[in-house]
Amino acid sequence: MAKDFNSMEDSNRSTNPTIHDVSDPQRRTVLRGGALAALLSAMGPLAGCATSSALASGPKLGFKGIPVGMGDKLAVPDGYIATAIAAWGEPVGIPGNMPAFKFDASNSAADQAVQMGMHHDGVEFFPLEGSSTRGLIAINHEYTDDGLLHVGGFNNMNAEKVKKSQNAHGLAVYEVELKGGNWQMVRPSRFARRFTMDAPFSVGGPAAGHAMMKTAADPAGRTVLGTLNNCASSQTPWGTYLSGEENWMGYFGHGSSLSDHQKRWGARKDGAYQWDKFDARFDAAKNPNEPNRFGWVVEVDPMDPTSTPVKRTAMGRAAHEGAWVGVTKDGRAVVYSGEDARFEYIYKFVSRDKIAPGGAKANRDLLDHGTLYVARFDADGRGQWLPLVHGQGPLTAANGFADQGEVVIKARQASDALKATKMDRPEWLTIDTQSGWVYCTLTNNSSRGQPNQPGIDAANPRANNAMGQIIRWKEDSDFDGAGFVWNHLVLAGDSANARAEAKGNIKGDIYACPDGIVLDKRGVLWIQTDVAAAAMYAGELKNIGNNQMLACDPATGETRRFLTGPTNCEITGCTLTPDGRTMFISIQHPGETPSERSDPAEPRKYANWPDYRPDGRPRSATLVIRKSDGGLIGT
Repeated sequence: MAKDFNSMEDSNRSTNPTIHDVSDPQRRTVLRGGALAALLSAMGPLAGCATSSALASGPKLGFKGIPVGMGDKLAVPDGYIATAIAAWGEPVGIPGNMPAFKFDASNSAADQAVQMGMHHDGVEFFPLEGSSTRGLIAINHEYTDDGLLHVGGFNNMNAEKVKKSQNAHGLAVYEVELKGGNWQMVRPSRFARRFTMDAPFSVGGPAAGHAMMKTAADPAGRTVLGTLNNCASSQTPWGTYLSGEENWMGYFGHGSSLSDHQKRWGARKDGAYQWDKFDARFDAAKNPNEPNRFGWVVEVDPMDPTSTPVKRTAMGRAAHEGAWVGVTKDGRAVVYSGEDARFEYIYKFVSRDKIAPGGAKANRDLLDHGTLYVARFDADGRGQWLPLVHGQGPLTAANGFADQGEVVIKARQASDALKATKMDRPEWLTIDTQSGWVYCTLTNNSSRGQPNQPGIDAANPRANNAMGQIIRWKEDSDFDGAGFVWNHLVLAGDSANARAEAKGNIKGDIYACPDGIVLDKRGVLWIQTDVAAAAMYAGELKNIGNNQMLACDPATGETRRFLTGPTNCEITGCTLTPDGRTMFISIQHPGETPSERSDPAEPRKYANWPDYRPDGRPRSATLVIRKSDGGLIGT
């Protein structure tokens, strides 16, 4: 997801023609008004969900769908139980250092450094010894609401408040156990860790040691302190956790003079969190290379508490939503990712080497060597992966790309040069490893088709796209294929809307702004939504209600509402235990204000989930979902 200063980022000023500028200039008109409705009807089998060859026969959804949600409560179907654990501020379980959360926001920056961060997002379960009742949770903390984090909120910002905000970002690893019928945190735990803005991250891949990565504090350009604005997650086949650094640019202040490189990445004069006023590292006028050290996919080995996480630069610098791994027939890793920003791109990385047996240590350099590609979606339902390789095509020194390190640091500019397809905010992806289909949520883009903005195209067919869509593709032969076929799984929306572009073609329960998406081992496609607090309950979104999670049965095309969250939260992150009987998701920013910054004098104005204490404040948390009878989730 994207929030606050980046939620409407649009720094793509490239002159790439859209698909239809090249191949069908008349289609801009054809896809508007009643003709769009006719197109949706004609899509037929492409509506709803795709059938997966991975699924067994028979119905997949055994629960009764629930109504849209309203108010400060969380709902799941009859026969299911949902419990919140590991909320913001809970100690992660580092032995000898477990300060309790204080509801008056008086915890120190040092306390926050060993507590759960704010705004939980991507979450993955790593079983210990193959167990479905004991394991590790790796999770990221996307951003902060400083109105809730500090006494007095943003008033009288100082170095201590900035440090506390920095410590509420990053990643966490904590241990969980099913005990007495309930999941709970294991504290203390030798696995418990927090990765804040003080945590060292190694740099791997072609940008390691590059001149554009070097700073006075790190003249070698190979060690970065911290990771921030992390979003989404995945688990690799070799047992590590991948997370994307999404909207990192807004944390930096650049002053009045901006280079073309800085402008292309959405640089601003002042940082949105005031870090640049109290931490010189985020004053890019003084440290112009520091922003280049963010925007990477980070890899963590949660099983090794002594390991150093790595920023994998071979997969390109971007506003990464996350990264998801497929495996080729000959055993190489293919990593898909997208940028949650308007008119940005979808990427894939193909490793040079095969995945080695032996887990994380045996594959410690796997993601540092390979080829990065960006996607072009053509109007005829075909597409092409365009290599982002120095020396090929326009990616030369004469065009501002001195070497492969500069190509990956300037991945947006390189993608511009290759005329890749500008997308409607690519968010999560999921891979059907049996059928080969890859699914990607495009959450929305209200700028699409507006004056002086890119127009509609085949992959992004709706102007003022308030509802979003899910696109899917399949490479011609294997995940490393250069060509692919594509279509839309679904156009989200509400058939009751008057505007054709907002109706969608959903079969079953309605939703808007798809964000998280996960295909489980049973073949159920879980779809999570992120309608912004400022847009809820009004206009074309008036019937959608609170954000939600839905299950899609590929065999029937049905979408059924499984969960609704408390007021103004986002539903995000999804992982299951190996036996499929416990699901963990993230409830992010319950009670978020339309401005996305809470008033510290009214911390409970919109919500007080999950504690509901008179002196409480809303807290992001991990949600544990089980069936009352212990059955499989979704049945």
